[in-house]
Amino acid sequence: MSSPEYWMRFAIEQAHEAKALDEVPVGAIVVVDDVIVGRGYNQVISAKDPTAHAEIVAMREAGARLGNYRLADASLFVTIEPCSMCAGAMVHARIARLYFGAREPKAGAVGSTIDVLANQALNHRVEVVSGVCEEETAGLMSAFFKSRRNQ
Repeated sequence: MSSPEYWMRFAIEQAHEAKALDEVPVGAIVVVDDVIVGRGYNQVISAKDPTAHAEIVAMREAGARLGNYRLADASLFVTIEPCSMCAGAMVHARIARLYFGAREPKAGAVGSTIDVLANQALNHRVEVVSGVCEEETAGLMSAFFKSRRNQ
C-alpha cells in the first residue's frame, strides 16, 4: 500500500470540492487493495442532508461500488477527525483502518470530545492513525472559518 500521505492527497482534493461549494472543507476516500472505491466531500448544505458528511458519502459510494455494506478490508482517509455519526458508521461498515488529518476539538469523536472507536462494548475495532498531513488539513479548516468570520 502506498503511504498514508499519498492517499490523503486524494482526500484533500475532495475537501477542495466541498470548499468550492461553500461547504465545510472536509474530504474523504475509501481505499481497498490500493484502489479508491469511494470518494466524498461534505455536502450537507447543498444536498440538504445532515448525514452527507464526507465520510458517509465516501462509504456509500464504496458500498455501492463493491456491492456490500461491509467494507472489512477498507481504509478510510479523511481530512478531519470524524464526528460520532461518522465514527459509528465506520463500526457498522467494518472499516479496517481510519487515517485522518487534523483533530476537531469541538465535534471530533475519535479522541477529541469522546472516542467512539475505543468503546470496548462495540463489536468491531477500527485501527486509527491520526495526524496525516495535519498542518495542511488544519490549515484548510482554519482558512475556511476565518473567511466566513470576515464576511
